[in-house]
Amino acid sequence: MNNPKHHINKNLLALLFTVFLDFLGFGMVIPIIAPVLLDPVHSILPSEYSYASRTITLGLLIASFPIAQFFGAPVLGALSDRYGRKKILLISIFFTAVSLILFGIGIKIRDLTLLFVSRLLNGLMGGNVSTAQSAVADMSDLQSKAKNFGLIGMMFGLGFILGPFFGGKLSDFHNVSWFSFSTPFWVAGGLSFVNVILIMRWFKETLRIPNLEVRVSLATGVKNLRRAFSSRNLRMIFIVSFLAIFGFTAFTQFFQVYLITKFNYNQAHIGMTYAYLGLWIAIAQGLVVRFLLKIYQPSKILKFSLLILSAAIIMLLLPQGDVWLYFILPFVSLSQGASTPNIIALISNSAGMKEQGEVLGINQSVQALGFAIPPIVAGFISSIDFRLPIVMGSLFVLLSWIVYISFFKQITMTTMQETA
Repeated sequence: MNNPKHHINKNLLALLFTVFLDFLGFGMVIPIIAPVLLDPVHSILPSEYSYASRTITLGLLIASFPIAQFFGAPVLGALSDRYGRKKILLISIFFTAVSLILFGIGIKIRDLTLLFVSRLLNGLMGGNVSTAQSAVADMSDLQSKAKNFGLIGMMFGLGFILGPFFGGKLSDFHNVSWFSFSTPFWVAGGLSFVNVILIMRWFKETLRIPNLEVRVSLATGVKNLRRAFSSRNLRMIFIVSFLAIFGFTAFTQFFQVYLITKFNYNQAHIGMTYAYLGLWIAIAQGLVVRFLLKIYQPSKILKFSLLILSAAIIMLLLPQGDVWLYFILPFVSLSQGASTPNIIALISNSAGMKEQGEVLGINQSVQALGFAIPPIVAGFISSIDFRLPIVMGSLFVLLSWIVYISFFKQITMTTMQETA
């Protein structure tokens, strides 16, 4: 006789591994993408490209993934509500693997167009995380939801540890002569194909009641934004989510440019720094959040975590020696790790069981917009001053805290009414 709890445990393990691999591939890009375009010796761009042209191209390449995700993720989220989580996970993971392989090929043959195609494909078909979040919501009650989303966040942190670390190490020919900027993408692509097999063998469908009335359209992302920011009940928490993601993305995506310009970091140094950042995020979301949730509600935690995150990001501009960064980065990670799963939990708690995929898909659209705009803006302003993206990141997180504090009662009341 099958043990339902055993299935749930295997499901959770499979989902955690899926999220881990998704962010492992995402993390591998971080220490590589800037040197690939900015390094005067190893760049795939022609030598006549100016610094401003390179940073703008970098911003557009980084933004191509979330722009495609903006259109693709809500479609996959809606399809998962209709046809089940497992089928959509298999499709999205398979194309994630293909996109990673294409990115490695693009670097190898110095084809900028193929890099853009790879990132667009990854974004369009990369609904892994939102589908995994929907499956976690299927399996969780109100008491365990924030904790399980915290585990998802821990996998994000682990991916952020190992992704940049291996991205930096596997791309450094000083370690092994045949290593190159392409090597990490062969490895990540192979692991994603392994993940396809794991989902096929381990994962049991969690969707109990398919929503046959859900509509599927590439325009869903645009409609989701209109719904997110026009809904009286959900508007404020979606605005908080957007501003927080916007600010943290501005920091994470162009912090590497700051490290290269101010401290002359190469991809190995960048990888180690982001691995350190990810380690503290994993500690925050895997341990600290679970401890805090025993004492405080998610809504209470956000009153402090967002403010601390804003202050910690701007403090990164103060050190003249890079060693001091390692004293400040834990505060960035801990406050971010305490914010993200609790924002998602509040959004999820505001929806019914049949609407988890749809509402989390809307949040994915909001987040995709928050991922897409910062690198484009940062690409332009960093050509003026390489510190400006960090300043912008801190200001937008501060703005998210101001909105949250201003509408705290409205947000918490909405959550209580929807989950009553």
